[in-house]
Amino acid sequence: MEITKDTKLADLIAQYPWLKAEMAKVNEKFKMLNTPVGKIMLGKATIAEMSKKSGMEIDKLVSRLKTLIEEHKD
Repeated sequence: MEITKDTKLADLIAQYPWLKAEMAKVNEKFKMLNTPVGKIMLGKATIAEMSKKSGMEIDKLVSRLKTLIEEHKD
C-alpha cells in the first residue's frame, strides 16, 4: 500500500491491524488513538492531519510508518 498525505489512517489500520498499537512508537502523541476520542478521529484522520496534530513533517511521518510496516513483516 502506498502511503501519501491523503492516505486515511483507518485504511492503514484496516490493512495492518497491529499498527494502531504501534503508533506511539512513531510519535508519543499517537497514544491517544487508543482512547474513545482517538477512535472517533481514527476514521477521519489523514496522514496530513496527523502530521499537523503531531508536529511531525509529512515526509518524516510517512517514512516512520513505512519503517514500522517493514519491520513488522519479519
